[in-house]
Amino acid sequence: MHDVLIIGGGAAGMSCALVLGSAKEKPFAKDKQIAIITHQKTSHLQTALFNNVLGLAPGTTGASILQSGKQQLLDLYPHVEQIDREKVLEVSKIENYFEVKTNKNSYQSKIVVIAVGYTNLMRIKGLEHYIEPHPRAAIEKDRIWLKNSDHLITEHLYVAGTLAGWRSQFAIASGSGAQVATDILTLWNDGKHTKVHDKISE
Repeated sequence: MHDVLIIGGGAAGMSCALVLGSAKEKPFAKDKQIAIITHQKTSHLQTALFNNVLGLAPGTTGASILQSGKQQLLDLYPHVEQIDREKVLEVSKIENYFEVKTNKNSYQSKIVVIAVGYTNLMRIKGLEHYIEPHPRAAIEKDRIWLKNSDHLITEHLYVAGTLAGWRSQFAIASGSGAQVATDILTLWNDGKHTKVHDKISE
């Protein structure tokens, strides 16, 4: 049983995993089982080129970020399980947890974060009745979102990134994933607003 299972290894999903992983020293987070299904084939980062993102060297490619992000997560927070080469087919609520079925396995988690892209090719069963036309994309693009309130679709089911209704901008998607992570940390911390900062020692 996972405490959190993140679906999607793009900007939002990886940012969410990194922030959750960084809280490992916090008493309320140290024993949590965190996993991310790092399916990246359909990520818009595959063809992205970044010249306008703070902190990234001009010319950085999205494809390189996809790989370096997984390595960063592995190097810094190896307790976060990375599930590779699996595609999620269905998410269903069973009593007080979710069952996530992939093309290879089945997982159980108390909290699920959906962080896949916002195209109408999103075909995860169990989420159909949350799908609506994307509020911040041109109609002719045929983009979708999962209707939510401040990233929360329903209890313990979150959505992050473009699928949460945000514009397709790297910094926005990353921030959305980080926001979801801090919301989950706040939930674990008995509702006390929580964030995780590293500081240079003096």
